[in-house]
Amino acid sequence: MIAEACDVIRKAILITGFVFVMMLVIEYINVQTKGLWSIHLLGNNWKQYIVAALLGIIPGCLGAFTAVSLFSHRLISFGAIVTAMIATSGDEAFVMFAMFPKKALFLTAVIFGISIIAGYVTDRIPFPEKFLSRFSESNFPLHEEEQCKCFRRDRFWTNIIKPSGYRVALMILILSLIIATATGIIAENAELWLKITLILTIAFSLFIVISVPEHFLKEHLWNHIVKRHMPKIFVWTVGTLLVIHFLLYFIDVQSWVTDNMLIMLLLAILIGIIPESGPHLIFVTLFMEGMIPFSILLASSISQDGHGSLPLLAESKRGFLYVKSVNMVVALVVGLIGYIMKL
Repeated sequence: MIAEACDVIRKAILITGFVFVMMLVIEYINVQTKGLWSIHLLGNNWKQYIVAALLGIIPGCLGAFTAVSLFSHRLISFGAIVTAMIATSGDEAFVMFAMFPKKALFLTAVIFGISIIAGYVTDRIPFPEKFLSRFSESNFPLHEEEQCKCFRRDRFWTNIIKPSGYRVALMILILSLIIATATGIIAENAELWLKITLILTIAFSLFIVISVPEHFLKEHLWNHIVKRHMPKIFVWTVGTLLVIHFLLYFIDVQSWVTDNMLIMLLLAILIGIIPESGPHLIFVTLFMEGMIPFSILLASSISQDGHGSLPLLAESKRGFLYVKSVNMVVALVVGLIGYIMKL
């Protein structure tokens, strides 16, 4: 039992490490491209849907938060915010790309298409103007700040020679991941191209940690990613892996799940109501273990949006329920079609 528990913890550490690297890179790109999304979207619904879907499929919460910001300023329609929330899978997207990257990429492409169609159909539904006006010019906490000059050549060597404690800790973590990947301690069965891609991505994250200014390092990387996201992802990953491992040991869970796929589909959709990253990991892990089909993971991904919808919930519970209701209907329809087609 102790050996199995240690193996679960090792897997959780590896998954969390890769998730950290991906989140770090996304955070860096998000800050560097600040203002890219402030484009003129009014009068072109299809452009709105495409931009909203692109924001949604960005792993993590930042893309969804940006979509909420655009909606709050009436730059995109209600259908477009539905598109963004259907497309997003929150922090779970990082975990899926770490655990099964090819299938995660396919899932992302499918959700991207579904979200655009759902947004278009939603805008054909006549919602009252009073409801939409509640979101106009709202002030949401969306990581808005002055543009960060994240690379300064004159500070590069200083950051290496005289690094802060935060920088040292992050550099040690990333160097450990590079060594573990290169020596085969982790991802030992991965194809060569995938290993090279992983090493290059991790190396780029090391460059980010070395080159960014102290403010970005502390506020974005340490306080936002390490302190806020990593503990939750690690705890949920460990908890989910342990629960499933011991359930499989004591109970024939696979047979029960196989005999009750419709119940699992409904559970996946209902759990998606929770505006938090973590619960969706149950279905991610079940899919990885081959216990649920792709259709249930797809329905779960459509229904949930991590904590991307929290700004909507903070401003209007009714607005949050409207978006969630549409998400759940789409998830149910898509999930049932996938179930019938045995996907």
